Amino acid sequence: MEGPAAVSQTQTEAGGPAANEPAAGGAVTQTPATQGPAAGGAVTQTPATQGPAAGGALAGSPAAGRRPAGGSGAASPAAGVPDLLYSEAETELRAAVRALLADRAAWRDVLARTETSEPYDTGLWRALAADVGCAGLIVPEARGGAGASYREAAVVAEELGRAVAPVPYLGSAIVATTALLSVGGDPRLLEAVAGGTQTAALAVPFATTPGARPQPTVRVGAAHDGDPAGSYRLSGSVTGLADALPADVLLVPADGVPYGLYLVQADEAGLTRTPVVSLDATRQLADLTFDDVPARQIAAGAAAEQAVAAALAAGAAMLASEQLGVAERCLEMTVGYVKERRQFARPVGSFQAIKHRLADLWVAVTQARAAARYAAACLATGDPDAPVAIALAKAACSDAAVKAGQETVQLHGGIGFTWEHPAHLYLKRAKSASIGFGTADRHRAALAGLANLPAPPAGGAR
Repeated sequence: MEGPAAVSQTQTEAGGPAANEPAAGGAVTQTPATQGPAAGGAVTQTPATQGPAAGGALAGSPAAGRRPAGGSGAASPAAGVPDLLYSEAETELRAAVRALLADRAAWRDVLARTETSEPYDTGLWRALAADVGCAGLIVPEARGGAGASYREAAVVAEELGRAVAPVPYLGSAIVATTALLSVGGDPRLLEAVAGGTQTAALAVPFATTPGARPQPTVRVGAAHDGDPAGSYRLSGSVTGLADALPADVLLVPADGVPYGLYLVQADEAGLTRTPVVSLDATRQLADLTFDDVPARQIAAGAAAEQAVAAALAAGAAMLASEQLGVAERCLEMTVGYVKERRQFARPVGSFQAIKHRLADLWVAVTQARAAARYAAACLATGDPDAPVAIALAKAACSDAAVKAGQETVQLHGGIGFTWEHPAHLYLKRAKSASIGFGTADRHRAALAGLANLPAPPAGGAR
């Protein structure tokens, strides 16, 4: 099984170590001290035969049955809920993306690129867009795309997270494309973005949380004499953007009468893109400055607000899937290491303290997968539960990815703290992504409101 091996955890009634402890990498078995259903009963958790890395089903998944191959966002007819298992088409897509990344984005290549002046791998992005069709997955075939859904897009995000690939998939193929689809903009631009010949980015800070209109920091001015009809001029700045450095076009929310969404060519005079020192060098952030930059309005008023809101929601959901990929890969690397690393004449993974930590991490990753898959399924079908699913997924996957990155560094020992090992790439991606599109705490707070949970009494116990 290529997916992350499960970790053994056995708790005896006395709370001590089991008589026969399986080495790290065995099935996860939890036996509570008390017996009977009222006490929780004996619970056994075993990963599915086809592990997550192979696109197989998850043990304990809330989905019922497998959705038909090639379908998108299908619901279980028995339960009326989305099927969270991977379809045959999704599994094949995963294999194609993983093969390309293994050939073009091995961790040593990614690490070497972080030390150059061009952290984004535009060649790899062109290959993903042209050879696999990742840039246009959520674009209908009639508009130049693949005609897939956010379910397939989430599979690609998982793989890119596993490889910490330095490509603008999230910013261009998800966030900007969702905004363009929402406004029904220029069909030639959408086709170019879907084909990967142009890269787009939405000019909002990476840390913006979905659910509320971001406060615009760019102002709209009148066009100059000689400007094409329908043109405007933009002035202002936006800080902390992801995937803006390799973008060919920018979608800029701007304050005017009314609020609007404007299209700006990245090579326009007066537009300055400044790279900033970023924790995650595989996704370098940038600041944008607009100094009387020509722009064309593509949406105004409620339509512009709806486009930005849809883009941020899609970005948060797909970033959750990317975080799932990060966590999954960290677990795989760590389990593999503790099975081989020996101390005191035995694998370090055979020590119960190590088993407990990895078993807890396996559970966190499994739960994160269920949340991420549900969010992608809700987006794919336009389920009204999507805001709740996205908030839940982003919170769960942020926590799981950060925990996985920290455990990877810690359990690899001294080598995990070195620059020459990929552990720091995953920890930095996890930390950075945990802030992107809202922190876990912000999403939990939003989730409380979405679920109508009452606020705690003033001055009462928390």
